Amino acid sequence: MTDPSVTAAICIIGNEILSGRTQDKNLAFIGERLNGLGIRLSEVRVVRDDESAIVEAVRALSERYTYVFTSGGIGPTHDDITTACIAKAFGVAVERNAEAMRRLTAHYANTGIEFNEARRKMADIPVGAELIDNPVSAAPGFIIGNVHVLPGVPRIMQAMFEGLKSRLIGGAPMLSCTVGCTIGEGTVAAGLGAIQERYPDVEIGSYPYFRAGHFGTSLVLRAAVADHLEAAAEEVRALVRSLGAEPIEAAAEPTEGDAA
Repeated sequence: MTDPSVTAAICIIGNEILSGRTQDKNLAFIGERLNGLGIRLSEVRVVRDDESAIVEAVRALSERYTYVFTSGGIGPTHDDITTACIAKAFGVAVERNAEAMRRLTAHYANTGIEFNEARRKMADIPVGAELIDNPVSAAPGFIIGNVHVLPGVPRIMQAMFEGLKSRLIGGAPMLSCTVGCTIGEGTVAAGLGAIQERYPDVEIGSYPYFRAGHFGTSLVLRAAVADHLEAAAEEVRALVRSLGAEPIEAAAEPTEGDAA
């Protein structure tokens, strides 16, 4: 059974995300992996490359959740300030980490690319932090306290997350069930609310869609206990039938719309 006290948050760092220039691809990946580990992703923040904003967000999330994951801002350029900000959030200094230097030196020796001072900056790690292996480009992330600091490049972040996930302790994954119907969510709202009250440990979400000229609603249920999930889903199916429609099992992923 999923322990509801095992929670996580993500802090996505970068002006390019907030400007819309870059679309974040890390949230869905991390969220899916955490669900599979039985860890409930409870909050996501997106902040600018701004020291005070990063420090404030990391401190707040670290105090509130079991695990925190950051992505972005640990590269070699002037706007990659995440490492220094994380160190400040924990009240420690940044040092040129010997093991990180060893890994980077070996990596660049094999590539023929100059290992200049900008690239050496990627070996700067908060004092006391534990390195996260980077099997793609060698520059490590790190763990300090309950904060896991990862790069923003999706391919590299994903490889690094896969390497560290064995250290994360959660529970059984959340189970889900989707019941679709060709009824607007405004019609099912009252009955759905009553079902939610009867099953407080089942999360029930309503997602309207418009497809092939028709409105409908995908009703998504999530729970840690299979019997509770199925009992609630059966009541949702009965509700749909009572409103003159037939439930559609395993509906396609919902698309938000205005089918109220």
